[in-house]
Amino acid sequence: MSQRRALGYVLLTFAILYVLFPPYIRAQQQKPEDPEDEKNIGLWLDQAMSVPFSASNSVEVEFHQRFDEGGSRFFEHLVQTGVAFRPRPWLTVTPSYRYQRFPGNPAIEYENRLLLNLALSTSRGPWRYNLRTLVEGRFPDNRPASARLRFRPGIDYSVPLRTTWRPTVVVSNEFLVVPWFNPFANGGTSFTQNRFQVGVRLPISATLSIRPYYMLQSVNLPPGWDTNTIVGISVLFKAPNKFR
Repeated sequence: MSQRRALGYVLLTFAILYVLFPPYIRAQQQKPEDPEDEKNIGLWLDQAMSVPFSASNSVEVEFHQRFDEGGSRFFEHLVQTGVAFRPRPWLTVTPSYRYQRFPGNPAIEYENRLLLNLALSTSRGPWRYNLRTLVEGRFPDNRPASARLRFRPGIDYSVPLRTTWRPTVVVSNEFLVVPWFNPFANGGTSFTQNRFQVGVRLPISATLSIRPYYMLQSVNLPPGWDTNTIVGISVLFKAPNKFR
C-alpha cells in the first residue's frame, strides 16, 4: 500500500469518527465549569479574624470550607490573608492573597488569587449602607489566568433591642463580572454569577460574633442560569484595638 493511499485511509477514518461522534469531540473542546460553582443545596462554613496593628490598620485572616450536594460533598476550602487600611472612616482598602483547593475536582486541583477589596460605607441611625468592590486576579493550576470584578451593595440594620450587643440584619446582592477572557464555561456574557444573601449577625461578646445566613447563588452556564441554595455560618473574631 502506497503512503498516499495509507494517508487517505487515515484521513477518511478521522472524518467518519468526527461525523459519528460530534458530541463527544465537542465535549472535549469545551471549557470546564468554574470549580467554585455550587451544586444543589450547599453548606458554607466561614471563620475570620481581624487583628489591629495600628489605630486604623489590621491584619485580616480568613478560612472557608464549602460543601455541596446537600452538604454531603466537600468540594472547596481556602485560606486568605491580607492587610486592611482605613485612610477614612468610610473607606477600607484591603489587598490580600488567597489559596484554595478543590478536592475531587478532575479539572482543577488548586487556585491562587490576588485580590483588592475596596469597601465604602456610611451610617444613618440604625441603618448602614455599604458597597464592596473586589478585583480578583485568578491563577488556576492548569488554566490561563483571568480577571474578575465583583460588586456587592448591601444594607445592615441594627435591631433596636435593649441589650448590650444588638443583632444586625445583613442583606446584600453581589454581581460577578468577567470583562475579558474567561477560561471557564459560561453563558456567553460577561455577567457570570449573582449571589443574593440575607443573614443575622449575632454578637456573642465585644470581640466575637456569629452570622448564620441564607444565599441564592445563580450561575450563568451555557444551557442557561442555574440557581442553588446555600446555608452558611460565619464566625468573626475581632481583637481589641489597643492603639486608639
